[in-house]
Amino acid sequence: MKPEIDVLSRRLRCRAWLGPALVAAVASTACTSGPAARTIPSPGNAIRVASFAFPESVLLANLYAAALRARGYPVELMTDVGSREIVEPALTHGLIDLVPEYAGSALAFVSLGRSRASRDTGATFAAVAAAFASRGIRALQPAPAQDANAIVVTASTAGRYHLSNVSDLLPVAPHLVFGGPPECPQRPLCLLGLRRSYGLRFHGFVGLDTGGPLTVQALQGEDIDVGLLFSTDPLLASGRLVALADDRDLQPAENVMPVVREAALARFGEGVAETVDAVSARLTTDGLRALEAGMSGRGRSAAQVAMAWLHDEGLD
Repeated sequence: MKPEIDVLSRRLRCRAWLGPALVAAVASTACTSGPAARTIPSPGNAIRVASFAFPESVLLANLYAAALRARGYPVELMTDVGSREIVEPALTHGLIDLVPEYAGSALAFVSLGRSRASRDTGATFAAVAAAFASRGIRALQPAPAQDANAIVVTASTAGRYHLSNVSDLLPVAPHLVFGGPPECPQRPLCLLGLRRSYGLRFHGFVGLDTGGPLTVQALQGEDIDVGLLFSTDPLLASGRLVALADDRDLQPAENVMPVVREAALARFGEGVAETVDAVSARLTTDGLRALEAGMSGRGRSAAQVAMAWLHDEGLD
């Protein structure tokens, strides 16, 4: 492993940039360095729309926030909050109000792995909606768009080891290094699930980012051999990276599915849910991939891409 990758890994483990004001409310530990805590708006003053700490989630949060603002709702946008280990407790405790989630991953997390999601969108949504309801959170309508975890290697690695399915990794995994989100070893849809469903045990693990540029860089630089990206990543169409087929159905239906606190709906009205559902109804997997390409390929910000899409869809 190159030294700079190890440095980047350690930095990424301290990205709780919302600072002590939020982290202390939802976790017993926090990173000791980083920007000063940002001001958290008082409950009820605005709809606090948050994202996880990866580009697609930031884009989705911008889409929903901009659509709500266009309908006259006061919105506080809070992007790059962190992983589910930070975001979901913040939602439960009322520090944020709305988050664009992914159905299968959300179910695995909120049920502590007790409820297993499937590839059936309807069944997965019903299960995750029930799990959130017990916390005073409503799962809004899932979008047609899905974005699942993708186990990825470079084209040269795929050719060297004759890899096309995830199960093909079994004889070579002990010699390979896996890279992905720092929380991957504990996630049932990441390393934990790869061990349970496929019997995969890798030579080592490098905590990088969540389906982002550090993982891509590490793959292309051969600092890791296998990485976790997302199925909507435009780079998977380039031919340089190969997403291995999930031949044992580890990854469930991962429809984009916003979740919102019932208290926020009571405060601002059911129009919030209707506005968010209208955005979700128009989001397709191919469309989401194109939106991501608009950010990565054209250098536009998430806010710019979101506003352009909302205008094209007549939702602004």
